[in-house]
Amino acid sequence: MATFLGINLFGLFGQLLVGLINGSFYALLSLGLAIIFGLLKIINFAQGAMYMLGAFGAWLALNHLGINYWAALVLVPLAVGAIGILLERVLVRPIAHEDHLYSLLLTFGIALMLQGLFTHLFGSSGMPYAIPDELKGGTRLPFMYLPDYRAWIIVASAVVCGGTWWMIEKTRLGAYLRAGTENPQLMQAFGINVPLMVTLTFGFGVALAGFAGVMAAPVYSVSPEMGSNLLIVVFAIVVIGGMGSIGGAILTGLGMGIVEGLTKYFYPEASTTVIFLVMVIVLLLKPAGLFGKEA
Repeated sequence: MATFLGINLFGLFGQLLVGLINGSFYALLSLGLAIIFGLLKIINFAQGAMYMLGAFGAWLALNHLGINYWAALVLVPLAVGAIGILLERVLVRPIAHEDHLYSLLLTFGIALMLQGLFTHLFGSSGMPYAIPDELKGGTRLPFMYLPDYRAWIIVASAVVCGGTWWMIEKTRLGAYLRAGTENPQLMQAFGINVPLMVTLTFGFGVALAGFAGVMAAPVYSVSPEMGSNLLIVVFAIVVIGGMGSIGGAILTGLGMGIVEGLTKYFYPEASTTVIFLVMVIVLLLKPAGLFGKEA
């Protein structure tokens, strides 16, 4: 057993891998939340339910429609994004100009209804989803065994998060999105359909949660509670990174996953609370978050 200064390197790197995988999901979910709040000023408490819908969508597609993982990875996020578009048009838009508390309560209610519906239909016990054949197996590294599917999660999350950041921060489309939320009247004067842009942005943020749900299905049990168990942690991560900060959501999600993994190794009793402890410290020192801007 390899040790260094009394530290079991196999155990340490194993927990770091778990933390990095969790951080990949944290980054995707917090990125979706940051897009929706940062660009639209809507607090979407249904993001965890959309993550759950992504996992259930992949499970239903495989078991009832014969759609494999790779096709589900494309189709299910599109379907979840379409559900998000419908929610925005029918329920969120009428209260979009009210206090943020209204959208929080509305989306929280939607999340509870979806969770209750799926619990009624499928029960509360988790259901397995097989790892695709192409990603079974793994690689033996010097201090750990790296399963291929876990490596895929990390790479796919990094590519999607990096591509989303580049699109919003570095392209003309991203400039239109930012300008449309800051001064919609001016953008409409230039012929930009701002309401459509808002709807598509909301749908894209929700689709990111669906994408994370599909990738999570082979790792965690597919259950109605999987989104609610994760959402509070993701909200804490968004607060740490800075509400509305796109890059902050990505970096903080990955960073907090690693911190959580290290805590599980050195002091397991604190692993469920360490992220909230970090949130308290950050808010005391920098209320706007690590990457947020003061109002």
